[in-house]
Amino acid sequence: MTTMMERPAAAPGSAAPKKALIERLNLFTALGLGVASAVVVWYLAKTFLPQNTEESVIKTREDQVVLLAMIAWFIGFMIGIGAFIGPFRWVLGRDLSHDENMFYAGKDQGIKRYFRYTTDHKVVGIQYLVVTIIIFFVGGVLAMLIRTNLGYAEGGWLHPQAYNAIVGIHGIVMIVGTIVMITGPFGNFIMPIMIGARDMAFPRLNALSFWLVVAAIPPMLSAFWLGGITTGWSAYNPLASQAPPGMDGYIMFICIFAISTMVAGANITTTAVRMRAKGMTWNRTPIFIYGVVASVALALPAFPVFFLSQIMSALDRSLSSTFYDVRGGGSGWLYENLFWLMGHPEVYVILIPAVAALMEMAPVFTRRPLFSFNLAIMGIAGISGLSVLVWAHHMYVAGWAPLLNGPFMLTTELISIPTGMLFLVLIGTLWRGRLWMTMPTASIYALLWNFMIGGITGIYLSDVPIDAFLHGSMFVTAHFHYTLMGAGLTGALASLVYWFPKMTGRMFDKTLSWVSFCLVQIGFNVTFIGMFLVGLAGQPRRVEAYAEVFSRGNLITTMGAYTIMAGMLVLLHGVISSWRSGAKAPMNPWFAKTLEWTVPNPVPLENFEVLPVVTSDAYGYGKAKS
Repeated sequence: MTTMMERPAAAPGSAAPKKALIERLNLFTALGLGVASAVVVWYLAKTFLPQNTEESVIKTREDQVVLLAMIAWFIGFMIGIGAFIGPFRWVLGRDLSHDENMFYAGKDQGIKRYFRYTTDHKVVGIQYLVVTIIIFFVGGVLAMLIRTNLGYAEGGWLHPQAYNAIVGIHGIVMIVGTIVMITGPFGNFIMPIMIGARDMAFPRLNALSFWLVVAAIPPMLSAFWLGGITTGWSAYNPLASQAPPGMDGYIMFICIFAISTMVAGANITTTAVRMRAKGMTWNRTPIFIYGVVASVALALPAFPVFFLSQIMSALDRSLSSTFYDVRGGGSGWLYENLFWLMGHPEVYVILIPAVAALMEMAPVFTRRPLFSFNLAIMGIAGISGLSVLVWAHHMYVAGWAPLLNGPFMLTTELISIPTGMLFLVLIGTLWRGRLWMTMPTASIYALLWNFMIGGITGIYLSDVPIDAFLHGSMFVTAHFHYTLMGAGLTGALASLVYWFPKMTGRMFDKTLSWVSFCLVQIGFNVTFIGMFLVGLAGQPRRVEAYAEVFSRGNLITTMGAYTIMAGMLVLLHGVISSWRSGAKAPMNPWFAKTLEWTVPNPVPLENFEVLPVVTSDAYGYGKAKS
């Protein structure tokens, strides 16, 4: 019997056999079908939804049209990329054949597989890497618009409404970028090889998680033409219910991204728990795996809550429900609680895998075993557990449940204990090690410095009286940038340089990595130390103009931001030039002991010809051979 992929050759002079549907679908068909679906549904909704002259009804109808068009975009895009072929065939009782699965895996397709619904975890990892770079580029451009406007006290060149929209879009775009920057590229490409598996547990879900992220981006960017996101990245209700239709783009973006996060979290967890190589007990499992699993374990319960908060926000906007409207029995505090039940664990969804990645590198570049592997696991577990018990410290000044401020202050301060454990592990590993000074090694020191500042200032903000003074100031903005960017992004950039040889087969240009590192770290500290100072002096957040007394601090901060931009552009140049023409990488350029360095470049389709058997942990540096 001939399968779809085994069609007989055409007879001489006859027409070539037509491609099957599975071979025709790609990014371009997805974009075309998504746009066509959105346009058709938008037109139908504008034509047939009932009209009314009341202002509130007009706004509700406008939101209905926009949301329906965005839902149509999403469905059309996912059909066009081929996400529903597997489930549809399964429902019909005709699951994909072996050859069709090989096609989905991208076998013998070259560069085309990166533009298709490809199930190979290595392709998905590269896809995530490229999209993450694009996300950071967009968010970085918006950041430079913000800082350029704040370079002078009078601001002026950005209208306040446009400024608020840019701040809101910058915030949520960068948050999403930092969430996927480790678990997306490296959790997909590196993790299965590191544990000795041939692929992820659910390859089709792996592809689905990535293309959901891609499908979420256009609704978010459409907010620029629909009035923007004028509420800040948190989109507090009931203010968000009164915002322009750009808020509908935010809602769709979050809903689609939350589904992606849930799918990816289930897949990564199952892979790490069930598919480790024979002999890889939990005591022999690399610490990076613990970081990735802890990250997605936090995301699995947190993002459904965020998803539901946005569903209720959409209903308030489009169907005049009153979940967040006190006039109908709703409450704005409901949204705040739902948002921060996600919003604070999300900090550690970003941070834990970045720190774990640097703990993975520390033994390699010090040639010493990881200092107290069990203490590192206890620290990760402690942070994960406490992070779900501190969300209300974001709401001290909101007036919600003031009697609970004390307990939440205590749990917030307690989280510094397991964080200190991770510091101790890194410092203990560095202590008296034979240091190989690479850019990833320097990133370990940068993380310790940056996260120390972020952690100490966080202790101040955890104190109720101090937070009441600082809550609405630039001090808070500087604090969370020191944790999310100073620690999280630092770990992600080190991971890029460290695993670049395995992902691309090329060495990352050493000079460019160092130049980028120095520019980013110097610019970062200038930017946000300056922001701490103007925040302590009283400058409020989310304003496009400010008193002249803050002008010098803001000018210095803007100069620091341009230095960060220069460093990131150097890094981007390094990625492109090294990928195209960098020195070919040996199989194990760092002489590391984890399994991803035991497979050749390029990594074979199924990773291992024979599945490995693990007999010791990956950190046996400096130990005498028996």
